[in-house]
Amino acid sequence: MIMKELLRSTDPTVMAFASALLEGEGIDCFQMDVNMSVLEGGIGIFPRRLMVHENDFDSAVRAMRDNDIPLGR
Repeated sequence: MIMKELLRSTDPTVMAFASALLEGEGIDCFQMDVNMSVLEGGIGIFPRRLMVHENDFDSAVRAMRDNDIPLGR
């Protein structure tokens, strides 16, 4: 299974909202780098990445744009 990066953010609320939206659309997602806060001391400088299956990528991008979540693209 090939995963693609959909979103990168240091804001945990954006990540939680995006994950909830995707789950509501039936799109599986996975947050990477969640445990980086252990290395950074919890100051939030390392972004988390939200990954989706490559087959769901276009639908996931559409869901993010429809809900005004910036993807940095």
